[in-house]
Amino acid sequence: MMRAGEPPACRKDGEDVGHRSGTESGDRSVTTYLANVTVFDGRTTKAKRGVLVGDDGKISWVGPHARAPRAAAGGASVDGAHKTLTPGLIDCHVHLQFDGDADFEAEGRSLTPTMGALKAARNARRHLERGVTTVRDLGGIDAVSAEVGAAIDAGIVPGARVLAAGRALTVTGGHGHNIAIARQVDGADAVRAAVREEIRAGARAIKVIATGGVLTPGIGATFSAYTPEELAAAVDEAHRWGRGVAAHAIGTEGILNAVRAGVDSVEHCNHATAEVVREMKARGTFRSPTICAIRGIIDHADVVAAYAVEKAAAMEDASRDSHRRAVRGGVRHVCGTDAGTPFNPHGNAPQELVYMVEWGMTPLAAMRAATANGAELLRLEDVGTIEAGKIADLVLFDENPAEDIVSVTRPRAVWKAGEPVGLRP
Repeated sequence: MMRAGEPPACRKDGEDVGHRSGTESGDRSVTTYLANVTVFDGRTTKAKRGVLVGDDGKISWVGPHARAPRAAAGGASVDGAHKTLTPGLIDCHVHLQFDGDADFEAEGRSLTPTMGALKAARNARRHLERGVTTVRDLGGIDAVSAEVGAAIDAGIVPGARVLAAGRALTVTGGHGHNIAIARQVDGADAVRAAVREEIRAGARAIKVIATGGVLTPGIGATFSAYTPEELAAAVDEAHRWGRGVAAHAIGTEGILNAVRAGVDSVEHCNHATAEVVREMKARGTFRSPTICAIRGIIDHADVVAAYAVEKAAAMEDASRDSHRRAVRGGVRHVCGTDAGTPFNPHGNAPQELVYMVEWGMTPLAAMRAATANGAELLRLEDVGTIEAGKIADLVLFDENPAEDIVSVTRPRAVWKAGEPVGLRP
């Protein structure tokens, strides 16, 4: 048995553990023991814990540091005193094939599958280096993001785990019709067929565009697009295949149509009335506010297209009010950045959490949104929390982000499936 505050008698090479890039070399210690650390496990925080990671990349034990098992002495040791360990962050809304350029429409029109793949691989790594170990890509060219995700899973390139939706589904002339990351499809039967085709191509989620959007010229952001029947067909088909459905929805009518159709998450959800909040709460629908997308446009109004700035500015107050109303109403939240939109870089999930707290959420709730809630939404049972048997996606901080959310922007070390990504000196 160990005394509280005393690290186990094993190799003191914590810095080497952090600096080795196991995601590139495939090298992993037999075991890694994080000693005497405060653990935010995805739900609550407990001090003076030990976390043992096995050679299979999974967490083999979590408990009081003083009761660490003998196996803790057999591998690498990381001194976690006065530090906090959290699950890897989950960003439920990204566009890996986009770089956050000022002109999103022009970037989308010029994008090719080859460039999309190269950008996606680079941007997946950027997420990982910021402590984001899992992302959901909600719109790109063809099945490119899914293929990049498969390459990451195979160890060909390093990066965050990718759950890709393939192409988003939009009505003829709807939001996203002007770029290749959305396919135009109308009618319940055609929508159902499109869901099947995206799944055949590798989609692990489905995205439907239920309203207009900010970054498409000539269509109002709150315009209701798909009918309730079309949305219901998409949800029914996706769920039959075990895929979750994300609905891009800004206006109240479109949000309600999507929620009542049974979507799993509403992206943006800028006009959440009391009725919307009641429906989402009753049905367990997740809300992904994507505040970074709004701020990226408004804060760079001098270079972003005027039509996009006008629409974003018009919904800023409603978005803030909706966030507070949804938080007070008990709607479950996840972290989604919409990374890749103007001035919204990849790896921006920590900043999204800061905004979520600034707009009325507690740090604890924000961290739950980016860990346990995100895993539940994405139907990933083996990530999102720190507990025995889960994949060892871990981030080490000098402070506790569940108490001081700004500290989430300063990760000290990151592990994905037990392999170290990097350690700040």
